[in-house]
Amino acid sequence: MLKNTLKTSVLLAGLGGLFVAIGGLLGGSGGATIGLMIGLVLVGGSYWFSDKLALKAARAQIVTEEQAPELYRMVASLAQRAEMPMPVVAISPALQPNAFATGRNPKHAVVCCTQGILQSLSRDELEGVLAHELMHVKHRDILIGSVAAAIATGISYAAQLAMFSAMFGGRDNDREGGFLGPLLVMLLAPIAAGLMQMAVSRSREFEADRGGAALLGTGEPLARALEHIEAAAKQTPPMEVAPAQAYAWIHNPLAELKGSRNAQQARMAGLFSTHPPTAERIRRLREMSHSH
Repeated sequence: MLKNTLKTSVLLAGLGGLFVAIGGLLGGSGGATIGLMIGLVLVGGSYWFSDKLALKAARAQIVTEEQAPELYRMVASLAQRAEMPMPVVAISPALQPNAFATGRNPKHAVVCCTQGILQSLSRDELEGVLAHELMHVKHRDILIGSVAAAIATGISYAAQLAMFSAMFGGRDNDREGGFLGPLLVMLLAPIAAGLMQMAVSRSREFEADRGGAALLGTGEPLARALEHIEAAAKQTPPMEVAPAQAYAWIHNPLAELKGSRNAQQARMAGLFSTHPPTAERIRRLREMSHSH
């Protein structure tokens, strides 16, 4: 836990440091500050309304205990065991086996399962998935992800403003190499920020795996669930999920889009992967099980 938490902290600090470095390189804080503020507003809004946006994107419906008694009681039992408030429970009609959790804090959390995952996993495997999702809520990963996204978005805006200024402002164009610096910043800074943001996401996935395994006392159910989810995802229709929302799902819903009309999105998702390799997640989970 300490290793992943430290890694997340270092990555977030690195994102912040990258933003400061860009501001210094460009020789002015005004445009960078504006870019950061725009990023904070955009991502802050997404964070505050994350539950509503995620449910709408997944075409999910909130369910009551009467409508989905087994799922509802399983979530309630795990939440009680984790000493968390009962989250809202929802079901998406998607056939791909998948699940996500969202919400700005444990008191405003949502756990959503697809029809595909409810139909394809055994009870203990589904319990492993739900434990993983509850750990995302408990660890406030939506907040951590939003902070990383805000900084990365601010960096991108600052780089674009710098490029615009270099092209039309004429301030630095008279100096040798004056245009090259902003050009390199515009091209490379957003890529670096995006890579670091995705690294934060991957770190939080490992930590949610670890927390879910600890909650159940074993990582084997989640390991088997991930095996089944990855295999089934190759045989079911792809999910129409925006790349920006892919990180929230337990398995990247864009990972198996080869040959679909979203193949280009799939290739980009591979370059900026929000999830660790499934095989590595499974290996770590089984190592946890053997160590108990």
